[in-house]
Amino acid sequence: MEVEVKLRLQDASAYRQLTSILSPFHSKTLHQENLFFDTPTNTLSSQLSVLRLRFLNKDARCIVSLKSKPTLVDGVSRVAEDEEELDPCSARACVEDPARLGKIESRILKRVKEEFGVGEEVGFVCLGGFENKREVFNWKNLKLEVDETKYGFGICYELECESEDPDGVKKLLEEFLKENGIGYSYSKMTKFAVFRFAVRTSLMVDVNHLTLHDEKGMILNGSFFSICPDLQ
Repeated sequence: MEVEVKLRLQDASAYRQLTSILSPFHSKTLHQENLFFDTPTNTLSSQLSVLRLRFLNKDARCIVSLKSKPTLVDGVSRVAEDEEELDPCSARACVEDPARLGKIESRILKRVKEEFGVGEEVGFVCLGGFENKREVFNWKNLKLEVDETKYGFGICYELECESEDPDGVKKLLEEFLKENGIGYSYSKMTKFAVFRFAVRTSLMVDVNHLTLHDEKGMILNGSFFSICPDLQ
């Protein structure tokens, strides 16, 4: 079970202020390309699961992940997650031809076949995805991840921290953000949920302080909506 604190940063200015303050603790920058897969009949999402290929720093590495039954309450995310490294070249070929996923040698793909009945016969489709720039900081014995996520319809910013003591870490981070005047709110949707909902509805979104921005940091107009149960 992966447990993370997720705090949505108010805007591009809040993102720049936070990364500037944390700069003495900077560890690394990761450029991620996240692509998601399901069957044509949404076999995985209908069972609150998602299959993701994540390419790191172009195609230097690739990680396949199976996430299931996520919850996100008061800025604390809990999700069953299983990950495995894949050969980037083989994984990229699966993006071009998703049917290859049913043939690839992978412990996780074997799980998908056994637990969901998805394999060569049923087949996969690529749902699309988004890019994410992740700045990683080692701060107060915590690994902080500050994300700039670029969707096809805008940009949003988020602070994440995995911890076995999410309530204690959330309190510490909230105090830090407030002391420095950095605007934030509790994340109410996962990145995948934002991506899927916007794709389905063709809406730009503004959900309880989730605000999307264009390349210049300007707020994009949006609409409030209720979160679909399968997109939590």
